[in-house]
Amino acid sequence: MNIVAALKQEEKSLQHQLRAVQNALAALTVPPNGARHATGSDRKTFRRKRTLSPAARTKISQAAKARWARLRAEKIKK
Repeated sequence: MNIVAALKQEEKSLQHQLRAVQNALAALTVPPNGARHATGSDRKTFRRKRTLSPAARTKISQAAKARWARLRAEKIKK
């Protein structure tokens, strides 16, 4: 039997066991704020869409436009 192949097979087995233990710990662990800690495939169900206020969107838009204007001005100077 090839020793390297046997070691790789053992590594796969141990990684599988480690994932199982980590998943079990994650299921039992509750963060201090009481929210369930999302891991693995559960992440999508616990992510909430972040929304910006219209004022924040305007501020970000103006900052981006100013940044691009500065870059264009620097490009013209060169």
